[in-house]
Amino acid sequence: PPLRIRLPARACPNGRRPAPCSLAAMPSVEHMTQTVNRYLELVGEGRADDVVALYAADATVEDPVGSEVHIGQHAIRGFYASIEAIKSSGEIVTLRALGHEAAFFWRLDVDLGEGGKMSIDIISVMSFDGEGKISAMKAYWGPENITAL
Repeated sequence: PPLRIRLPARACPNGRRPAPCSLAAMPSVEHMTQTVNRYLELVGEGRADDVVALYAADATVEDPVGSEVHIGQHAIRGFYASIEAIKSSGEIVTLRALGHEAAFFWRLDVDLGEGGKMSIDIISVMSFDGEGKISAMKAYWGPENITAL
């Protein structure tokens, strides 16, 4: 669950509020880590609808960086539709989660059937909103990060 921090009125930025104020909710490191692991599991299982459910309604996906940015769950669902027909598995190499973001280096192994297999080394950055949903995801990879297996 998101971590909520309440400050006394005198500690609020405007200092004039008679009632306590709250800082924006921030997801815990554990929540972000669990979401990243769940994301990789769902991608590997080809469960596009469940992947989309991890995202906020107005989230963005840029995968790979420099390509079209998909805005909102409908567009994001269209982007992930392709995973339903592909056998794949993901493995985290390293992950760092701080504040409201998680950055992780991971490997996606894809079985192309008779077309062979390939592995893609990816660095992804996810931002999370106060509800713990993914608000933005950027994936950094290109042709030089793809290896035929």
